[in-house]
Amino acid sequence: MIAIIDYGMGNLGSITNMFRFLGIDSMITSDPNEILRAPKILLPGVGAFGTAMKKIDERNLRSVLDQKALKEKAPILGICLGMQLLMEGSEEASEPGLGWLKGKALKFPNSPGLKVPHMGWNTVQLPRTSALTADLGEEPRFYFVHSYYVTCTNPSESILKTSFGIEFDSGCNRENIFGVQFHPEKSHKYGMKLLQNFAKL
Repeated sequence: MIAIIDYGMGNLGSITNMFRFLGIDSMITSDPNEILRAPKILLPGVGAFGTAMKKIDERNLRSVLDQKALKEKAPILGICLGMQLLMEGSEEASEPGLGWLKGKALKFPNSPGLKVPHMGWNTVQLPRTSALTADLGEEPRFYFVHSYYVTCTNPSESILKTSFGIEFDSGCNRENIFGVQFHPEKSHKYGMKLLQNFAKL
């Protein structure tokens, strides 16, 4: 069972539909007791970093998420904004992130011909092997929508890289904690494979 965290900012329906299509058990929840019982956690997110962290705190979810991530070492996957929330913070807001991974979300620079947000399909490179990205094939492609990108402080925690004017970390991993900047639920066969890999962790 994968608990999809509902803190009021995520495309929960499309994620649930994809899990249902893949035959993977999941539930949408903001109930701390249900989250504690779940063997795996998915942290979605669409919108602003600061608002998201405020909503997580308003719903008293930070402590239960810390329990699952840091003490129980349950597999956790943050997607899109959810990946940025795993980090220490963001240029977008003064609120700190969950801080499970070292790094920060930065705004894409203003560059001629570079249209922000980064929206649409893009390829990823795999700098190291990871259980999350196993068997994705050559030059996997995913669907992105974001104006901020993540740079991991520790390069060894980067498992996917993407170029959009600059090269950024589009996937990260430390122990049981994983994040991807793109939307796997909108990324067809590559996204399906990645979500299946997560379900098997």
